[in-house]
Amino acid sequence: MKTLFILNDAPYGTEKSYNGLRLSGALAKREAQEVKVFLIGDASACAKSGQKVPQGYYNTEVMLKNVARNKGEIGVCGTCMDARGITEAELTEGAKRGTLEQLTDWSIWADKIITF
Repeated sequence: MKTLFILNDAPYGTEKSYNGLRLSGALAKREAQEVKVFLIGDASACAKSGQKVPQGYYNTEVMLKNVARNKGEIGVCGTCMDARGITEAELTEGAKRGTLEQLTDWSIWADKIITF
């Protein structure tokens, strides 16, 4: 099964991106599952490297690394990165600058699309 997750919300403040990353990470660990995550809008900040959160609090950078470690692909909207002053060098390991064209291709590729 091929699943695309599209995250729209900021990494902290609501739990939408957190829950999307929880589910995508769990699914990426399963056999015969292919997972792609596309971060758009405020969710682009989920992929910023060097996040420091209080002890015991979730960290979206770590959660994205778990998806990547399990062969998931992570795209980050380039326009959204630019609007938020995030450079490609600041992206966490496994995340890559993406485009609307990439999101379009991934949408065609996917058997399921889940948005948060």
